[in-house]
Amino acid sequence: MSIGEDGGYGDDRGSGTGQTRTRLPDGEGDPYSAARRSRSGLSSRNLVTIVGVVVLLIAAIAFANRGGSGNSETAAGSGDSAKGPAAAQPTAPTGTKPVTGKNGGIASGFAKTQQGAESAAANYAVVLGSTNMFNTDQRHQIVNAVMAPSAVAAFQDKLDKAYTPDFFKNVGLKPDGTAPAGMTFVSRTIPVGTKATAFSADRATVEVWCTGLLGMAGDGSTKPVTTSWFTITMQLTWTGNDWKSLAHSQKDGPAPVSGDVPASGAKEIAGAVQGYGGFTYAR
Repeated sequence: MSIGEDGGYGDDRGSGTGQTRTRLPDGEGDPYSAARRSRSGLSSRNLVTIVGVVVLLIAAIAFANRGGSGNSETAAGSGDSAKGPAAAQPTAPTGTKPVTGKNGGIASGFAKTQQGAESAAANYAVVLGSTNMFNTDQRHQIVNAVMAPSAVAAFQDKLDKAYTPDFFKNVGLKPDGTAPAGMTFVSRTIPVGTKATAFSADRATVEVWCTGLLGMAGDGSTKPVTTSWFTITMQLTWTGNDWKSLAHSQKDGPAPVSGDVPASGAKEIAGAVQGYGGFTYAR
C-alpha cells in the first residue's frame, strides 16, 4: 500500500585481512575514520558527484525541450485506437482546453479523444468525491450529470443505500447529512494523474490516481480531517456528444511516505477549505 524509500547505509570496507571492523562515533579514536582516507579518494567522489549532476541537468533540459516541441497531441494521445493508449506524459500538457461548457456546475463537453476521456474521468472523480454527495438532491443531480443514461438508475440506487444516517454519523455529520454547528465538513478528491488503459472510438477505461481529504474541522471535532491515497478506475462511453461514466471502482494507493509537515489546527483547515476553490482538470 505504501511506497517507501529505503535509506542508504555506509560501506565499511575491510583491510583485506577478512577482519570485521566496527565504526565508532567521531572523536573516539577510530583508526579507520574518514580522516585517514586519501585526498585522491575524496576528489574522485566529488568528481563523480559533479558529473552526475551535470548529466541529470542535461537530461532534464532535453526532456523539457521535447515536451514543448509542439508534438503534444501525440504525447497525450490522438485517439488512434489501433495504436492503443499512449504512455502517461505528466509533464507534457497538450494546451487544448479540457471542456467547452458545464452541466449544473460540472464540467461537460469533453473532446472525443483520449485526452478528453482522461479529463472527463478526472473531473468526474472530483465531483463524485465532493461534499455535495452527502445531500440527496445534489447527489442525484451529480449522478445524472456524469453517468451514462443506462447506468443512472442502478448507480443512484446504490449510492442512496450507502449514504445513510449511520454513514453520516461515522464521518461526524448529523443524521440528515449536515455538519454540526461550528463545524466544517471536508470531503475533497484531488487527482494527481490519469492514465488511459484502454481507448476506442466510443469507449475508454481511465485510471485516476488521487489523494483525498475527509473529516470534520472544528473545535472539539472527534473526526479530524485526514488524507488518503487511492486510484479510481472509470469506464466511460461516448454518448450525447460527451464522455459519460458507465461504472467505476476504487482501490487504495499508491501512497507515498508521509512527510514531516506538522498538522494544522482545525481553524486553519476550515479556513483553507472555505477559502480555496477547486479546478477544472485537464490532461
